[in-house]
Amino acid sequence: QVQLVESGGGLVQAGGSLRLSCVASGNIFSINGMGWYRQAPGKQRDMVALITTRGDSKYADAVKGRFTIFRDNADHTVSLQMNSLKPEDTAVYYCAALILGSPSSWGQGTQVTVSS
Repeated sequence: QVQLVESGGGLVQAGGSLRLSCVASGNIFSINGMGWYRQAPGKQRDMVALITTRGDSKYADAVKGRFTIFRDNADHTVSLQMNSLKPEDTAVYYCAALILGSPSSWGQGTQVTVSS
């Protein structure tokens, strides 16, 4: 079992920036990647960005060029730097631990609200 604790998020105006962070604990040796997903009201949870323990990253088309995912394997943390935020980025953001490329554990979620 992997436990994930998120921090960051909040309210920001369009064009602003926020940084989310997530710390993993527990059976971290089973993890081969971490990522961020988001879920807006009435919508499904979608992938935002993923990063493997080797450092390979993947982004949703909607955030390419604006969001950057970082990881620190030593500290078992993953961060998401979000720049040029848009109102459509408003959602609850969830950290995920990946096993074989698929989410196996989730954080509690953190709200990101972008005002126009």
